[in-house]
Amino acid sequence: MTDAVAPAIAIHRPRPPLSRLLWPALLVATIVLVSLPNGALPGWMTKFPAAWQIPIAAWISTFMRWLMEVASFGLFTVRDLFRAVAWVLDLPLSATKAVLSEGIGWGRGADAVTIAPAIPWFSALIAGVAAAYAVGGARLAVLIGAGLLYLAVFGQWAGAMATLASVLVSSVLGAVGGLLVGLACVRWRGVERAVAPLLDLAQTMPVFAYLLPMLILFGFGPVSAMIATIVYAMPPMVRVTMLAIRAVPDEIRELGAMTGCTRAQLTWRMLVPSALPALMVGVNQVIMLSLNVVIIASMIGAGGLGFEVLAALRRLDIGAGLEAGIAITVLAILLDRFAQALALKTGRAPDRDAGARARRKLFLRSAFALAALLWLAAAAWPEIARYPEALRLSTAPYWGELVRWINLNFYATLDAIRAFAFLNLLAPAKRFALALPWVWVVALVAVAGFRLGGWRLGTGLAALALAIATTGLWQVAMLTVYLCGIAVIVATLIGVPLGVVAATRPRLWRAVETVIDLLQTLPSFVYLIPIVMLFRVGDFTALIAIVLYSVAPAIRYAAHGVSQAPPTLIEAATMQGCTRRQILLRVRAPLALPEILLGINQTIMLALSMLVITALVGTRDLGQETYSALAKADVGKGLVAGLCVAFIAIIADRLVSAAAARTKRRLGLAA
Repeated sequence: MTDAVAPAIAIHRPRPPLSRLLWPALLVATIVLVSLPNGALPGWMTKFPAAWQIPIAAWISTFMRWLMEVASFGLFTVRDLFRAVAWVLDLPLSATKAVLSEGIGWGRGADAVTIAPAIPWFSALIAGVAAAYAVGGARLAVLIGAGLLYLAVFGQWAGAMATLASVLVSSVLGAVGGLLVGLACVRWRGVERAVAPLLDLAQTMPVFAYLLPMLILFGFGPVSAMIATIVYAMPPMVRVTMLAIRAVPDEIRELGAMTGCTRAQLTWRMLVPSALPALMVGVNQVIMLSLNVVIIASMIGAGGLGFEVLAALRRLDIGAGLEAGIAITVLAILLDRFAQALALKTGRAPDRDAGARARRKLFLRSAFALAALLWLAAAAWPEIARYPEALRLSTAPYWGELVRWINLNFYATLDAIRAFAFLNLLAPAKRFALALPWVWVVALVAVAGFRLGGWRLGTGLAALALAIATTGLWQVAMLTVYLCGIAVIVATLIGVPLGVVAATRPRLWRAVETVIDLLQTLPSFVYLIPIVMLFRVGDFTALIAIVLYSVAPAIRYAAHGVSQAPPTLIEAATMQGCTRRQILLRVRAPLALPEILLGINQTIMLALSMLVITALVGTRDLGQETYSALAKADVGKGLVAGLCVAFIAIIADRLVSAAAARTKRRLGLAA
């Protein structure tokens, strides 16, 4: 490529020579520090002194015991208050479960009286197809029908309906709660400043960390799992609400003021309806995140498909786990497509053809009436409500046989791969991470923050790193950084080149997109079952699972960045005689660098969330700390370990985001 195109790609002043030498000098200094013999550095630099540690975990555990055993409001205790809240929240959940999975009645156990069964599969199929046709047309109706039929044919109906009930109630409460909090943030800046760090913590702290507080406060059962799900899934709705309401045109606000609307009328009759299509995107995110934690929530009584996947993982039953996991994926796809169609429908103008509207209403009412009549028939003859056993299918035995065949024929090869990776990659990286003095790591974080975002960023990130050290979990945190770092590097080396190459090849991109869609919708626990059966437990198994789960953003963002290169630059490069390869490597890829960095940022976030789940396969990091705290009912230990994971995620997020913003400015893509 000639020099004529280069200035259009990156116009910036060269950095001073000393600035260029900063990072190589720090790298050399880091290697020298790690290579020093034991005892060469003062003990307080290599291991955070116990006298300086803050017993936050003990304080939290003591506070929780006092809160649940002593604290009261006079007439009732705090425990009574939380149990009352749990009882109230259980009402919609129990009602939804009664309709979808358990049957309508009263009482429990031997005293249970059922007056009507749960909606049978054929009634739900008819109602679901009719609703899908009314919202999204024939194509969506076929998809919904095929998905629901799959759940019945493969024997996953009961678990899917229990999961659907929990997800529906969690999504409604999460969406409404997120909408109200988002509106409060828009109205009062002080609320936004107070809520922003809580949103960051809720999105970066592992779900394991706050399962135990929910369990202590609300008791064991589906309500605690539902509340944990809401806490995890609500932040995107809050952020989308703030963006959507603030994006409403000023003309609408002025119209409301001119017509004499009160603040409440302006909000609920003008701003919210105008922002409804964008708000539906937030609702969709709440649904997807709720489905993402159904397996984790099953640890404290959520039940459904999540419990079936978890039970299959415990007994290493790949067939049963995969079928239940695919059922969760099918449920996620159906809810996602329905929510997207509903969002599009809310953004379209109403159909002016009165006859067509009347026909659709008649069709919908007729379908619901037919579903209700069949439900009544199932109540009278319960045997017809069950899907015939003779017509059920299962692929579970074949998956188990496949893994056994691979182990029988390739065990030596797989074991050699695992040993080679551990000895030549994982073990050296672990030794390097554990040998780093905590003082030096905090200093590196401060320097990186200062160079990328100024003194405020550097000081804030150094404070977070120092906070990790004060908890006494520094060594465990470095194990988290080591394994997450290796996984992110591997995912980046795979994902970025694949995204860059696939972006300009539509057929290849369609194939790649199908694979990464499957990886993102398949529950993360499902990855672990075949990997554990092939490679046994350990860091290498965790590495493979993390890479599979986190590689999708690296691919997507790289492909998006490459495909969004300005056509004028592509045309200029073509006129200069550049080949397709030169345009890709010297024009598209450099311009895509900010997007690639954002993709790496998302890869880090997913890697950290998956790292906590891999505690089930024997890792010894912060994920194991949170998981063992859940098993031991040590709420302080679990929350502190979760906070450390959140701090690591925030440090990585701020550094990579600052690097992306700086790269955009350097490339002339931002002011």
